[in-house]
Amino acid sequence: MIPQSALSDLTVETELEPSLTWQLDFEKGRIGRKIDGLAAVKQAIFKILQTSRYQFLIYSFNYGHELNQLIGLPPLFVQSELTRCLEEALLQDQRITAIEDIEVELARDLVHVSFTAVTIFGNLAYQQEVELDV
Repeated sequence: MIPQSALSDLTVETELEPSLTWQLDFEKGRIGRKIDGLAAVKQAIFKILQTSRYQFLIYSFNYGHELNQLIGLPPLFVQSELTRCLEEALLQDQRITAIEDIEVELARDLVHVSFTAVTIFGNLAYQQEVELDV
């Protein structure tokens, strides 16, 4: 007979951590006021797209992107893989629930990416240029 315990009736509830963070001003090299909501998610997206995965010990292996693996590959392959890499990188953030309307434009060694991030705070249109040698 297997003993029964009161612990088997417990349920675990997870709480979403607050997204409150410091605003980073990269142009002036300063830290500003605290931001929350869509502004914090937009900053998080920028930071994720600026950080290569597995390169910095301060970040977990779930943080950052793997776009550097696309360097030197054929442009059509880069276009399709870029979509997968973006989703994989950004969906690690619990505040982002989906990535939609991804558009990728290749121009020499620059890749222009635009997409809509569906977040728990609302939709966020985002555009960025990424430099890749394709």
